Amino acid sequence: MTENLGVLGKKSSRRSGAERVVNTPLPTVYGKFQAIGYLDHDRGDEQVALVHGEIGAENVLVRLHSECLTGDAFGSQHCECGDQLASAMRAVVAEGSGIVVYLRGHEGRGIGLLAKLRAMALQAEGLDTVEANLALGLPVDARDYGVAAQILRDLGVRSVRLMSNNPRKREALVRHGIQVAEQVPLLIEPCESNITYLRTKRERMDHILPHLDAVAHGS
Repeated sequence: MTENLGVLGKKSSRRSGAERVVNTPLPTVYGKFQAIGYLDHDRGDEQVALVHGEIGAENVLVRLHSECLTGDAFGSQHCECGDQLASAMRAVVAEGSGIVVYLRGHEGRGIGLLAKLRAMALQAEGLDTVEANLALGLPVDARDYGVAAQILRDLGVRSVRLMSNNPRKREALVRHGIQVAEQVPLLIEPCESNITYLRTKRERMDHILPHLDAVAHGS
């Protein structure tokens, strides 16, 4: 009986949520940031918040950026992710303060790198990004933003000006207790390789992309 209680005691003391692990200066081509690393005990992911300047608690300029190896590292034009990350980092530096929360485990809207590549192969055959995920038996969007809200709370943030075109990010933050004072558009000029993808995000996933109107019938 004592052994069982001991096992139960260990289980009950298991950590959960995001734990701050490290804080280090990170000079970048966009400006100077503090890279604050977190361990998400619930999912096992390592997360990082890039903080520029002296942030307050209210109306902090924030980007929740979903990990995208192909866009962020390889410069893929299949999506606009890499350009959005660069634009967000420039924006917080121009603002004088702000946060970019880089969310690992969000690759391919949460389905993982290999599944994303498989979905891209189906898109090359004519499916759109929604149809491709469903054809693989995967959710259209499997991302969770609970850890992002935990990180923002740890940084003392209560309300944000959220750089995003995705209304679901706003809804998720509010649901997790972070107020969104403003949704700031993060619009990237489309190219031939991503216009279909962007149209699908607007038409089937409710992303706010008014700049596509100018090219809606021209590509």
